[in-house]
Amino acid sequence: MNYEALLSKENRKVKVGIAGIGDFGKGLLARSKKIPGLEITLICDKDPNRMLMALSDCGMNQGELSMVEKLEDGHDVSFDLLVEATGNPEAAAKNAEWALSNKKHVVMVSKEASIVVGPILHQMARSNGLVITEVEGDQPSLLIGLISWARTLGLKIRAAGKASEYDFVLAEDDTLIWKEKQFNSSGLKSLWNENGQGWKSLVQSRRQAVFECGVPLRTVPDYCEMGLVANATGFIPDRPEMHTPLLRPVELADAFQLESEGGLLVGEGRIDVFNCLRREDEMSFAGGVFVIVECDDAETWSLLQEKGHVVARNGRTAMLYNPQHLLGVESTISILCAELLELPTGGLNPKPMLDLVARTNRDFVKGEFLTITDPHHHEVLGLQPELVSAVPIGGCMPCPYYLATGRSLNQDVPKGTLIQGEMLDPVPAGTLHELRVQQDRFFKITQTQ
Repeated sequence: MNYEALLSKENRKVKVGIAGIGDFGKGLLARSKKIPGLEITLICDKDPNRMLMALSDCGMNQGELSMVEKLEDGHDVSFDLLVEATGNPEAAAKNAEWALSNKKHVVMVSKEASIVVGPILHQMARSNGLVITEVEGDQPSLLIGLISWARTLGLKIRAAGKASEYDFVLAEDDTLIWKEKQFNSSGLKSLWNENGQGWKSLVQSRRQAVFECGVPLRTVPDYCEMGLVANATGFIPDRPEMHTPLLRPVELADAFQLESEGGLLVGEGRIDVFNCLRREDEMSFAGGVFVIVECDDAETWSLLQEKGHVVARNGRTAMLYNPQHLLGVESTISILCAELLELPTGGLNPKPMLDLVARTNRDFVKGEFLTITDPHHHEVLGLQPELVSAVPIGGCMPCPYYLATGRSLNQDVPKGTLIQGEMLDPVPAGTLHELRVQQDRFFKITQTQ
């Protein structure tokens, strides 16, 4: 695809507002100086000092754009599109609703709101002749794009997914390196190859080795992102907790086959996350995305295998991938596509198929708050994420993760229980809850869905 030919418009500058000047927003602010067709006219953050520091770090001064602490205070600033990057579910829902009501496209970086109310926000955008989209550079948009590319080529996709955020790097002496942590005698060296024990057995053995090191294979953001892709594409997890195996990239085509073929999957059209296992001198998957496609023409795929493509040992499937995850560096593509082409880089018309919910992995007692203990991974200690069929909120129904966090339990909840609406103190009034009620009503979500 020639993006310059597709997106260049002479004398056309897209004016952009940014809500949330954290890492993503600040990165986009800095990037905008290098893109002639882009002008940041407004930034919004509840911390004015953070905005001033971001401007200084980007070599900009306060007079070059407008700064507000509340988005509605920027109603008289001219901009075409809002990049919502607060990462706060309530604030993101409120900001997106405000922007769409004021005839502005939305590039939604805050997936925390999208997994709860994304489909109704898309309906609001459509009814106003606007675009709301996941952001290019983050995995949901990248994977939706890869799936649409493969479908356009007539390839049958068996499974699709992404790599987790950080690689599991195995040193020659069997030391496992994960982020800045090192674990001696990990036991993974003896589990480097599948030597006839079967993929289920190998994956379980590797999982146990990592568990003993205390390193997570499942994080809330991964489930949130794959939930967004499921709602946009129709792919579903093989089971609510997904498989999230620890695999080498060259193993994906073999492992993500059907159980009847020796793989992990019960059915086709599946979505999952894998944790990248590699040696120190091997290239990273870099948080990229992949599809597993059927090799429907043996001669073609034999030729492609000779050229280095990852084809399963039985020749039935192949792995195609996009090994990059560039965060704010790529977000300009979504901005320009939304404003100039009036097209999303993410889902066209997502439906509320799945909810991100939480299951307890310890006993909770009445009065405990479901407080996020790891802000980066949105983890509540004692809860594990799952993806389940979307149902109406409230009562005995599983409560969406980002409507449950920050609330207290009104009863004891034993280990192994899905957190339900009736187990929690009343949800605080807010835009996120209001939009979710609208979404359930608009899409006629039922308990049996």
